[in-house]
Amino acid sequence: MPSPSRAGLTQWLLIAAVIILADQFTKVLILGAFQLGDVHPVTSFFNLVRAHNYGAAFSFLHGASGWQRWFFLALGLGAAAFIIYMLRRHGGQLLFCTALTLILGGALGNVIDRAIHGYVVDFIQVHAGGWYFPAFNVADSAITIGAILLILDELRRVRRT
Repeated sequence: MPSPSRAGLTQWLLIAAVIILADQFTKVLILGAFQLGDVHPVTSFFNLVRAHNYGAAFSFLHGASGWQRWFFLALGLGAAAFIIYMLRRHGGQLLFCTALTLILGGALGNVIDRAIHGYVVDFIQVHAGGWYFPAFNVADSAITIGAILLILDELRRVRRT
């Protein structure tokens, strides 16, 4: 019978796998239906687009000479290894592990893109009044929600002490 921490780790890894699958499935749909640069308005503030991000968040290092692909791929894998270690050690802390699991699934979703394509496929675009937020994807959303939950968990922890 698996130990409680092993069972907890398996649960968290399965949730991360669901995030990865959702991320990759949506990206396959976009790659199959859109050409690079296509924009399809959905509402007055939301478009589906096809964008390729060779950099990181907000296209950081997008224009670098190509080394960033391997750097961000290694960084994502290193972060994933550290997160799995943390999930193994703290598997019973619900909010903390939920946050880490979202970040893990998102990070690996984008790592897969970098490994296969050399860039991350982005397709969600939010805009208002002529202002456009940089395009993002399911993985980016999971990472963002995970980061917010991580901050909330830390605020709760500080408040208790």
